[in-house]
Amino acid sequence: MEFPILLLVAFLLALLIKTFLVQAFFIPSGSMENTLRNHDRVLVNRLVYRFHPPRRGDIVVFYDPHAPLVHRSPISALANWVTSGLGVSTNPDKDFIKRVIGLPGDVVEVRDGIVFINGVQLRPEPYVKPPRDHSNWGPQKVPSGDLFVMGDNRTDSDDSRGGLGFVPISHVVGRAFVIIWPLTHWRWLTTPSYSSS
Repeated sequence: MEFPILLLVAFLLALLIKTFLVQAFFIPSGSMENTLRNHDRVLVNRLVYRFHPPRRGDIVVFYDPHAPLVHRSPISALANWVTSGLGVSTNPDKDFIKRVIGLPGDVVEVRDGIVFINGVQLRPEPYVKPPRDHSNWGPQKVPSGDLFVMGDNRTDSDDSRGGLGFVPISHVVGRAFVIIWPLTHWRWLTTPSYSSS
């Protein structure tokens, strides 16, 4: 009799942790290579941005600001909530994971693939996957309450330079801080220090 109760309590605690503290996410594409690879699973700190705003270089998970509303039955919604929280599936509402490059009020420009923030080159960027991107974008000012995000795989990333656009901070779920699966990829995800910020 005690075992089923213990299982239920453990399950409820896991769901509470998933809802308020830490959540697992599945990486569905190669847009963040080589930092994050397709099918990696990461843990996301859902609490961190209650204490400070997102910082340049953070790897963040956020809801697609342009995703259509998905209607589900209560059972389907519960199943999606559990499986996405365990990092088993991706959210059909389209969760994205990208790196924060521009903060509210920054003027962001990309010249021949090189990022400039307020006219100063953003460096170092050791996480960018070769070959080097040669695109141009901007300059544009990041609106108040928004972020400019990019994938580390700059030649294969739908990010703020394209259809994704600026990302409202209110859509940010949290900051990815560790790769947990596969075990051969396990490592902490740290925020880099830039000479221009």
